[in-house]
Amino acid sequence: MAEGRGELPPRSPPHLSLPPASKRPCLRPAPRGPGPGPGPGYSNSRLRSPESLLDCAAKAVAEKWAFERVEERFERIPEPVQRRIVYWSFPRNEREICMYSSFQCRVAGEEGPAVGSNASVGSGAVPGGVTTTTGNTGAGGTGDGLPFRRGIRLLETGCVENVLQVGFHLSGTVTEPATASEPEVTHRVAISFDRCKITSVTCGCGNRDIFYCAHVVALSLYRIRKPEQVKLRLPISETLFQMNRDQLQKLVQYLITAHHTEVLPTAQKLADEILSSNSQINQVHGAPDPTAGASIDDDNCWHLDEEQVREQVKQFLSQGGYYGSGKQLNSMFAKVREMLRMRDSNGARMLTLITEQFMADPRLSLWRQQGTGMTDKCRQLWDELGALWVCIVLNPHCKSEEKGGWLKQLKKWSDMDICPLEDGNYGSELPNITNALPQSNLAQDSLGRPRRTVFTRAVEACDLHWQDSHLQRIISSDFYMSPAYQREGESLLFNPQGLPLWLDHVPTACARVDALRSHGYPREALRLAVAIINTLRLQQHRQLDIYKHQKKELLQRGMTTTTNLEGWVGHPLDPIGCLFATLTETCRIEDDNAMDTGDSGEPKPPVYQHVSVWGCPDGSESYLALALEVALMGMGQQRLMPEGLYAQDKVCRNEEQIIARLQELELDELLVQTLRKQAILLLEGGPFSGMGEVIHRESVPMHTFSKYLFTALLPHDADLAYKVGLRAMRLPVLESSAPSGDVGHHGISIVPSRYPRWFTLGHLESQQCEVASTMLTAAKGDMLRLRTVLEAIQKNIHSPSLIFKLAQDAFKIATPADSPPDITLLNVALELGLQVMRMTLSTLNWRRREMVRWLVTCATEVGLRALVSILQGWYTLFTPTEATSIVAATVMSHNTVLRLSLDYPQREELASCARTLALQCAMKDPQNCALSALTLCEKDHVAFETAYQIVIDAASTGMTYSQLFTIARYMEHRGYPLRAFKLASLAMAHLNLAYNQDTHPAINDVLWACALSHSLGKNELATIIPLVVKSVHCATVLSDILRRCTMTAPGLAGIPGRRNSGKLMSTDKAPLRQLLDATISAYINTTHSRLTHISPRHYGEFIEFLSKARETFLLAQDGHIQFAQFIDNLKQIYKGKKKLMMLVRERFG
Repeated sequence: MAEGRGELPPRSPPHLSLPPASKRPCLRPAPRGPGPGPGPGYSNSRLRSPESLLDCAAKAVAEKWAFERVEERFERIPEPVQRRIVYWSFPRNEREICMYSSFQCRVAGEEGPAVGSNASVGSGAVPGGVTTTTGNTGAGGTGDGLPFRRGIRLLETGCVENVLQVGFHLSGTVTEPATASEPEVTHRVAISFDRCKITSVTCGCGNRDIFYCAHVVALSLYRIRKPEQVKLRLPISETLFQMNRDQLQKLVQYLITAHHTEVLPTAQKLADEILSSNSQINQVHGAPDPTAGASIDDDNCWHLDEEQVREQVKQFLSQGGYYGSGKQLNSMFAKVREMLRMRDSNGARMLTLITEQFMADPRLSLWRQQGTGMTDKCRQLWDELGALWVCIVLNPHCKSEEKGGWLKQLKKWSDMDICPLEDGNYGSELPNITNALPQSNLAQDSLGRPRRTVFTRAVEACDLHWQDSHLQRIISSDFYMSPAYQREGESLLFNPQGLPLWLDHVPTACARVDALRSHGYPREALRLAVAIINTLRLQQHRQLDIYKHQKKELLQRGMTTTTNLEGWVGHPLDPIGCLFATLTETCRIEDDNAMDTGDSGEPKPPVYQHVSVWGCPDGSESYLALALEVALMGMGQQRLMPEGLYAQDKVCRNEEQIIARLQELELDELLVQTLRKQAILLLEGGPFSGMGEVIHRESVPMHTFSKYLFTALLPHDADLAYKVGLRAMRLPVLESSAPSGDVGHHGISIVPSRYPRWFTLGHLESQQCEVASTMLTAAKGDMLRLRTVLEAIQKNIHSPSLIFKLAQDAFKIATPADSPPDITLLNVALELGLQVMRMTLSTLNWRRREMVRWLVTCATEVGLRALVSILQGWYTLFTPTEATSIVAATVMSHNTVLRLSLDYPQREELASCARTLALQCAMKDPQNCALSALTLCEKDHVAFETAYQIVIDAASTGMTYSQLFTIARYMEHRGYPLRAFKLASLAMAHLNLAYNQDTHPAINDVLWACALSHSLGKNELATIIPLVVKSVHCATVLSDILRRCTMTAPGLAGIPGRRNSGKLMSTDKAPLRQLLDATISAYINTTHSRLTHISPRHYGEFIEFLSKARETFLLAQDGHIQFAQFIDNLKQIYKGKKKLMMLVRERFG
């Protein structure tokens, strides 16, 4: 591959200027080396004498020609000439050393021409400054840990010594200073170089990494910064040529003596071969010289350890679940882009190595077999990989054989079954990269779509070329315009102002821009970017004209099927992001501190200033304004939501990335003017704009975009800001109906789906909520705007949870801690809360209780009338249970009265409404609301009696025994024992306790009811016992009741006219006789039931049960006889259970 500093490829485009790769002089000027001629260039050239012709020629030869070619061309090369060629053959740019010793390297001004500079990119001007690194990546983690920074530190602390350059070989020693844990260590370093590139490195530290170690960096920078201190010798073969036989013999013998343990075996072997006339060594003319530079056939490229690249990528991929691994891989991609920008052939080489490891990732086959998708972070890495290959193959100066090799390799990868698909989920639904127009008719069956992988776009890009004469003129001149006499009428090449257009598939055109920028042609990239923006402008105005003719018909239909299947935001090639980056880089003001490596923490936000568009007729255009304009155009494009989770998520992510970059711009008058103009065009754009009056039902929503527009426009044009925000509030995909659409000009007609699969719908709805919240906050105090925003919310937001969030946000903003509440916003919060109550009244929502409590709090803040209103209209907002247990109870609390500072009539009004609500709820749902109603009506006799009567009426039909027991206990607690007895009796009629339910939760209620009856008197007890006998069949419970009733009554509950005689009640008389008989009968029945399925392990428990039964039998006059007969019957009936009967005889005889 042509390195950019060499000759142009034979088939390079005729009009594209090819400036040499940017070179920068060192921080320190390089003085004269050995021999004549000055050192390397110096930024302030007026203070230096001009270079000699020898140095000019030597520099050119050293950079372009292999030294072998020089030797072949000339029979004899004078020694001073050889010295200057050797001198200038070492790399002269610290930036190149930095590139191979750190993950990221950025130089002030490297992204394009310096702001305000008149130098042409193609002029070969050398920008000033020294390369630096960013410290957020790399092995060291911080800038000081990077090899480049460590190398500079070693150099500046005098750790580099014994530096010697012999021909094209540099050697020296670098000493690592001692630390608290490590002693001082000296490393031998050797570097081979050719044509201003380091071709191999060796260091005694044994470093194995992608990048050069700090010792190699230190030695390289020593040679660049202090060339006058480096001993320079010609290649060793030239020195040997000057020696006679005696000198040569002495040299060899001294060399062997100095290193006899290392070289003696090798020396003897070579001597034997030389003395043998038939040896291979004697068949070759001359001898190898490692210091004589590379041969003509050697690749002229920087040293790159391919094995280490493979190993590190493999290691990073194996740690796929960790954040650091993705960060490292992205840094490697950034390194590829940096190499491309330097026109270094290692860029494509390194990307090939990375891709091979990506394709060898064992998870690919696993994901395919399991039918599962890869993680989002992994998908993003594959996307970047595909985009980089598009950049590689679109290199405007690559050779055809190189492109052919890449195409073959890309097709091989793409044809593999495990190769990831472009959209991450399906085949491909996007147009071919070489389509000429962004809206071509692609209404084809999705089943017939070709399989598109992450490499498909790169394969398609191989068909693109740069030979188009119009394209060449665009990128080669700032002043390319049509003649004035040709500007009337339609033209595909120029707009009405005579500026050039580039009518290409927009993502494809932007891929060309990215390729130019990535390969070190920033000026050409800018020219093409401006032509693309002029094309988009013209298209936007023509679409507006089309809409004006169809506006009436479309507005009647209310929706359109005109859309773009391929959106520019979220596109695999990121066209909008590419154009924005290309344009803003020109306007970026670089930090004066050129050596800033990011050690100080977070990177500083970029600072921009306006730069006039080169070649603009009136000078009114600014690259910064164009960047803002194209970002607004791209995000405002009306396009169809893509299929699949990943593609949809990518749309959201890409939009947020673009907006984050827009927020870095400081809006001045020119940018605000651009913003306002584009916002108006988007609002008037009809079906071609996502902000238009009519859009496709499944169009990508504009919520995130409109939030940025609203915030940016609000200080400058509030009316326009609210128009944008309100227009973007819609989310038509959630509307129930989709009308039959129309077919627009230059559009695609597609049949709308009733239920599209929008995987990111939750995120989109939350963004819709964010827009609404932003507008509510801004409209605080403006009743008219608040009412408009409220209507938009009620019309367009369909999620109760989100409306509730909006209500909470509005309430929080309306009630600041340090100032009086804003009643207008409070009313909006209350109205939104009421809407939530109505929406969730008949549906399940786990936050419902929280919502109800919040609404009461909000209504309390609004005032008495709001509370009265929700109490009177409770049935449309709350369930009866919520209304009584939460709403009315909170309203009647002492805290509410204090908060509102109510006087007596106001308290009575509120209490009356609460009691009315309680009675209504009790009528509607007595099971759940009766007790709350009684509680709320305690202080009003009439209301309390009414509530009690509601309970009595509902007791026989709609209420359970547990509810009735609860209310009965409440009545006893309130001092109504007879009412409690009545309710307990009603509850007993609903109860049924089986013989084996001795742990039933109602047992305590039954015991309480019997105790209450016993305390009231014999008549009440006589009333309750038949109910107990009918409802309770559990012997142990009945015996417990019987035992309690035989004791002294607990008292008559304070009922006037009744007194307790203190005598024990007899079990032989009513009412206990009936209870005793029922208890004995229950014991007999339970005994037979238990014996039917008894197991030996329960024998002991059964004997204890019979003991309790005997105690009950003995309460009767003839109880001992009955029990004896009972035991005899058991022995006769169950005589087969011999062990059990033996235990019965042992205990009971």
